[in-house]
Amino acid sequence: MTLRHALAATVLFAGLFQAVSPAAGDRCPPTRPDAEGPFYRPSAPVRESTGSGLVIEGTVRTAGSCAPVAGARVEWWQAGPSGQYDDDHRGARVTGSDGRFRIETDVPPPYQGRPPHVHFKVFAAGHRTLTTQVYPEAGRTTVPIDFVLTAD
Repeated sequence: MTLRHALAATVLFAGLFQAVSPAAGDRCPPTRPDAEGPFYRPSAPVRESTGSGLVIEGTVRTAGSCAPVAGARVEWWQAGPSGQYDDDHRGARVTGSDGRFRIETDVPPPYQGRPPHVHFKVFAAGHRTLTTQVYPEAGRTTVPIDFVLTAD
């Protein structure tokens, strides 16, 4: 590869990175909704942990601008190690000014033919409520994810 080709590739790569970087002001697509399921109960207790072994962390953002959403309520619920939903595996966090959240929970088991998953419902003033699920890959102990909400 010549120096000119290497330079052109570097410029192209930098341009592509800038084109997909939220910091570059590109549109953040909304997070895809997923089934709430029959086990959601409102008003989950605010807590940091519902177990150990899996950390799910990220930022709540606004679609389009990618701006962080302060004060968003992130609720989660899941089946515990026994494969049953229970109050010990539901909780909520409220994002700070940076829109960040972090939870720690037990690794969800597969049950009734479903893959391991954690349900989430995200509420924020001026935004549509998001209901979705996170499907951790086997063996992962950390799942980075941003929840991107649509403004009302």
